[in-house]
Amino acid sequence: MNNRMYKNSQRNRRKIFITLGVLFAVIMIGVTLSGTVSSRFGLSQQQTHDLVNPQTASAIIQKISAPTITNAPALGNSKAPITLIEFGDYQCTYCHRFHSDSKELILTNFVNTGKVRFLFKDFPINDLPADRASTLASEASYCAADQGKYWQYYDTLYNNWKGENTGWVTKDNLRQFAKNLGIEDINRFSQCLESGKYAGVVADNFNLAESVGLNATPSFVLLANGKQPLEIIGAQPYSVFENVLSHFL
Repeated sequence: MNNRMYKNSQRNRRKIFITLGVLFAVIMIGVTLSGTVSSRFGLSQQQTHDLVNPQTASAIIQKISAPTITNAPALGNSKAPITLIEFGDYQCTYCHRFHSDSKELILTNFVNTGKVRFLFKDFPINDLPADRASTLASEASYCAADQGKYWQYYDTLYNNWKGENTGWVTKDNLRQFAKNLGIEDINRFSQCLESGKYAGVVADNFNLAESVGLNATPSFVLLANGKQPLEIIGAQPYSVFENVLSHFL
């Protein structure tokens, strides 16, 4: 299943899908974007009956837009008119590409200017049963969050990326990243990592992604006040994010 999802990530890297499915309206948005634009349901057919209830849909949107834990806050102004949520895997090739090519420009031009609020949710689809390395990296990020270093650790993971399932995500390396980052209590970090304290948190994010029909990484959900949710698939160039975000401002 993970290999299929990754292949979907590769195929869809140059596509954008507009998610109009929370209330099941099918509407094309008139905005010029690079790549292919098409409408689709953001929720799987299996979820349709459960999520017709607007209160249920609202609860799911609220969960998507809320920080996973208190110590892993959103970046940007809490009152920003747009919330952009990245669903990613720290081993994912195209997640790394997004981090390298587009993320900082989005932060500079939209998040730091108060226009967009940015969140990350774990979607570890590259896990192998033998080591569950993607999940382990996500758990480490929350162990770092316990000591106020969530976003710094997020950056460290992507800055030290060495490919998908190549063995670079190990407990020893994750501890070394924490030391290099200046996390003060390494013993506390290690105990957190060894205990699996945040395994359930990561699993909840994975299940959340699947429950709304996401099947590739990176996937982005854009929430704008009074608008239908928008899903962007893949490591799109910055110009695509710029066009989409500007359209909703």
